[in-house]
Amino acid sequence: MNNTDKKSIIDEIKHLKNEKDAVILVHNYQRPEIQDIADYMGDSLDLSRKAANIDCKIIVFCGVKFMAESAKILSPEKTVLLPRKDAGCPMADMVTVAELRELKAKHPDAIVVSYVNTNADVKAESDVCCTSANAVKVVQSIKSNKIIFTPDRNLGSWVQRFTDKDIILWDGYCYVHQGMNPRSIKLAKGLHPNAKLIVHPECRPQVIDLADEVLSTSGMIRFAKESATNKILIGTEEGILYRLKRENPDKTFYAAGPARVCRSMKVTKLEDVLIALKEKRYKIEIPEFIREKAKKALEEMLKYI
Repeated sequence: MNNTDKKSIIDEIKHLKNEKDAVILVHNYQRPEIQDIADYMGDSLDLSRKAANIDCKIIVFCGVKFMAESAKILSPEKTVLLPRKDAGCPMADMVTVAELRELKAKHPDAIVVSYVNTNADVKAESDVCCTSANAVKVVQSIKSNKIIFTPDRNLGSWVQRFTDKDIILWDGYCYVHQGMNPRSIKLAKGLHPNAKLIVHPECRPQVIDLADEVLSTSGMIRFAKESATNKILIGTEEGILYRLKRENPDKTFYAAGPARVCRSMKVTKLEDVLIALKEKRYKIEIPEFIREKAKKALEEMLKYI
């Protein structure tokens, strides 16, 4: 796409957005050109909470399906659009309601904590949700000593470091963060010995052990702004580097090893956002009995933000 075509599409998106009373929410891992048209950027929970407090009729969620679902759960009166139907999350799909019910039956005294990176029907089967930023606080605050933690085994392992509770880990993972390996991280640290290494808690324990800080994407954004260090190695999906460099031009950011890409986060293009606004495509619909139960799990989580 040449610059003239790109500008034309962006202008039309802005026009339709104003005409239809819409806002565009964009996750930190999206393509640069999608980040550039955002009304609000952040991680999935930040954006869903923002959606619930924005006075608008339409939300265009540039992320993946579970994120758009969370926005709909918290804002049922609004039309929530996911520009690409195929923008799913492999990790979220690693846990199903049937399998979770089977595990719950084996451990009837356990409390189910589900990462916000789960589909709506799994949230509805959970007692409380958590984010990567508040997972430790959520688990520590639960009275039960037995926890079923879905779906990310790496985040669950990170939480286990801070509690003596019995955590039953679901065998799920984010392929982007799972793909980061200690050898590559060590090589990156060797190339940039004065840089701080910050990684996401979805990374493997062996990678986390090498980090100076373990942070959610929102935590990484804050760290980059507030830290005195001017060289930072980033251990998460490469899309966040664009935002970090744009907001902190006086600092230098490096991918911690080969840049890792989430394919689902990169399928959304400007043309998809334009069509979503034109045709109200694709609407997120959640059966009310699922939405209500999922909302309880999300609202329980918000007590620990």
